[in-house]
Amino acid sequence: MKKRLLLILAIVAGSATLEAATKCESLSNLTLANATITAAQTIEAGQFEAPARGDGQRPNFRDLPAFCRVTATLKPSNDSDIKIEVWLPVSGWNGKFHGVGNGGFAGTLGTGALAAALRRGYAAAATDTGHAGDGRDGSFALGHPEKVIDFGYRAVHEMTVKAKTILAAYYGGEARLSYWVGCSTGGRQGLKEAQKYPEDYDAIVAGAPAAPTTELVVRAIDIAQAVHKNESSYIDPALYPVIHSAVLAVCDAQDGVKDGVLEHPRMCKFDPKALQCKAGADPATCLSAAQVEAAQAIYGGARNPRTKQLIAPGLEPGSELEWSGLAGPEPLFYANGFWKYIAFKDPGWNYKTLNMETALALAEKTDSGTITATDPNLKRFFARGGKLLQYHGWSDQLIVPGYSISYYDKVRDTTGDTGTVSDSYRLFMVPGMAHCGGGEGPNSFDTLSALEQWKEHGKAPDQIIASRLRNGVVERTRPLCPYPQVAVYKGTGSTDDASNFVCK
Repeated sequence: MKKRLLLILAIVAGSATLEAATKCESLSNLTLANATITAAQTIEAGQFEAPARGDGQRPNFRDLPAFCRVTATLKPSNDSDIKIEVWLPVSGWNGKFHGVGNGGFAGTLGTGALAAALRRGYAAAATDTGHAGDGRDGSFALGHPEKVIDFGYRAVHEMTVKAKTILAAYYGGEARLSYWVGCSTGGRQGLKEAQKYPEDYDAIVAGAPAAPTTELVVRAIDIAQAVHKNESSYIDPALYPVIHSAVLAVCDAQDGVKDGVLEHPRMCKFDPKALQCKAGADPATCLSAAQVEAAQAIYGGARNPRTKQLIAPGLEPGSELEWSGLAGPEPLFYANGFWKYIAFKDPGWNYKTLNMETALALAEKTDSGTITATDPNLKRFFARGGKLLQYHGWSDQLIVPGYSISYYDKVRDTTGDTGTVSDSYRLFMVPGMAHCGGGEGPNSFDTLSALEQWKEHGKAPDQIIASRLRNGVVERTRPLCPYPQVAVYKGTGSTDDASNFVCK
């Protein structure tokens, strides 16, 4: 009797598996405008093998459930070649769709982010934005204006529309909600979606968004010119801890807790001139006059050399350990790629020749809103109930955190209603966190869960608990607060325990 029951169960399971595979493979025949489905295959639980990374290692995705993997090529223009993947849970679908973002110049599909979404029961989609690359190479743009448009906004929108069609065909109905999650370029993509296609997503996580592209590429070259003005201007990375320690000595206790992290860096008034070498001093412990000038430029922001108008804000005090991103041996790859391949269309262009008086105007004319995502009018997104959760590390070494604060303020001013903004848009500044993660502060937190609670249950995130891990062990927790609030120590209990802080 027992054997017979097991046999029946095996037959039923086999029939269900065959049915799921048949349903998945039938998607190959789905007709999509300006697109071709290139494969549709059921991946059994634990059987997915990701492509090898640049270091030759393969991520381990053996914990993934069974899913229908669909790949497609989209061609919305005569020079488009947008690759997308859509992953659809065979069982346990939560009824929601999840778009995942890219980094840098994109060029790859985010299998790690797709896997994370799948584990949470989402149907998910990713795109390479229309070209192949490692994210650091902007040469795809040279002579291909349509590919720049695809990278700027079209690929994500087209991916979203096509993925929703594929999803509906597979499940026999539409997703009840759509979420976007991305950081850096992915954060910019999320903001662009809210601005340009507010109907695509119901809720968006935009981390450290590379949204002010024109300001970003000017600021990056401005810093590179400052630290490479001459040989004596360059600040060796060995000096970063020296500067950082000096900043902490002056400012660490200002937030009421001496913990190696600045809760509110803009309270800190630190002048690198305090570190200028005295006669006979060890150069490994101080800065030359030229290095002081370079450090002041890093903190001070980019200014038009003629009008002195501020073009872009500077890096914040506390970020010094991460300065190699913008102040290293070479300019930031993203800025270099923009100027070489999009603006000047010259692979041999030298960053030292950029004229800072005309740089911003040239960048804005070149981009003309294609990549930049700074439109503060989110009224259409808010009107349909959209929720936007943005975060940015105060110690971000690539995308100046002041950009996010500036954008938040502009959205609030444009909307003209602080209550509406608070109900729809919250910004979380993360003390001590570098670009999209890392740094000295608590930098591990779950924005998607906070967004789900907000969108689906009306519970706005009044705080998000962040953790700092060392060797896999949580050694500190701290609440992240909606801007302009900051976490304030209650005065008793461990300063490594979030419960002893309040947002004010």
